[in-house]
Amino acid sequence: MIFDDREDAGRRLADRLREQTGGDVVVLGVARSGVPVAAVVARALDAPLDVVVTRKLGVPFQPGAALGAVGEHGTRVVDDDLARTVGTSEAELAEVERREREAVTRIVERYRSVRPRESLAGRTAVVVDDGAITGSSARAACRTVRARGAARVVLAVPVCPRDALPALEEAADEVVTLEVARELRAIGEAYAVHPPVDDDEVVAVLRSRAPVRSTGPIDGEPVAHVDVRVGQASVAGHLVVPVEATGLIVFAHASGSGRFDPRHRETARCLRAAGLATLVVDLLTPREEIVRERVFHTGMLATRLAAVVADVRDRPVCRGLPIGLLVERTAAAAALAVAGRVDVAAVVCCNGRPDLAARELPRITAPVLLVVGDRDPVLVELNRRARQALAPTSRLRVVMDTGAIDGEHAAPTRAAELACDWFARHLPRATAPLDDRAPRAVVRVGS
Repeated sequence: MIFDDREDAGRRLADRLREQTGGDVVVLGVARSGVPVAAVVARALDAPLDVVVTRKLGVPFQPGAALGAVGEHGTRVVDDDLARTVGTSEAELAEVERREREAVTRIVERYRSVRPRESLAGRTAVVVDDGAITGSSARAACRTVRARGAARVVLAVPVCPRDALPALEEAADEVVTLEVARELRAIGEAYAVHPPVDDDEVVAVLRSRAPVRSTGPIDGEPVAHVDVRVGQASVAGHLVVPVEATGLIVFAHASGSGRFDPRHRETARCLRAAGLATLVVDLLTPREEIVRERVFHTGMLATRLAAVVADVRDRPVCRGLPIGLLVERTAAAAALAVAGRVDVAAVVCCNGRPDLAARELPRITAPVLLVVGDRDPVLVELNRRARQALAPTSRLRVVMDTGAIDGEHAAPTRAAELACDWFARHLPRATAPLDDRAPRAVVRVGS
């Protein structure tokens, strides 16, 4: 990690920008995550603060992977080669774009009710984000401020991967970055603390120009890096075992960067605050997650997840802890397939595809909670049918005003609350004494 939190990144960016900007400057945060960084920069430079809204265009079958981004004033950035590689049709991409443009309009209306646009005509626009992976959002933001009349565009990001830099330099007149990484799978890798930022926090920043609160780890426990070999593959994860843990939750993702996602890290913190150990794992590598066949290969994902459960169950630090599974999207089918064959205490599936494991559902005896957002009626119906095939102890919860389409922008709070409550009710107490030689706080061996 490189930065303590977004405020630390903002202070260090501001130090660099003081040397390279002058004259009539407006600082614009890329919503949502770039706004708290931009607030620190604007305060340090004594410049007005504004916001620029972009939305990622996710791969239809894997919303966490970006094909590009859209922004205000009709701006659009798309990786056509990647779209062809993953097999996204023009119709699928058009539907994703339509949905995200509607979200841009909604979000802009809310932000502008708090802070009117700053005029950019003839001025230097400093576009600030908390980092860049593909750079599509930052590039869309740069195009937006040019459309608003900026005379010069400076893009400021604390960290970005080396292979994204050429496209960023093409989008802006100048790029200021503090760290160019050889590889960066998720922005959260560069931060000790990187909580999600929601609309309420952005509005609070725009109102007061105060930086978003820093949120430290809830439990303060060290993290162990776990690698589980499954055939030729390696499943990577982060394990944290609080001293008084009463159970262990394997939080699995059908992606290659889920354990670094700020939403998932925040959900894991919520689970640990409830006294549960967490193992956050990625069942796919970053290269695998953009291959449709891999994302939907329930058998392969289930094999990897079963190996992870067996591995962690045998670790002295976890021995005797009842195990629950928490999963999203296509990883949900893998978890249900595992629950039909392996002894787990409880399962929570969020916006999942239980239909992909339909044959396994009658075999599952563990209580299963299916959580789905009401914005996706097809997914609601698939989960409703799955609930009918599960044991009577299972439940379906439809959460209003949310859905799988929210992707990275969705706050984890409600799902985390439901998961914590479900595991608290259905995980039994530890069934065996822990090995006295094994400390309950895991020694940090990696990140």
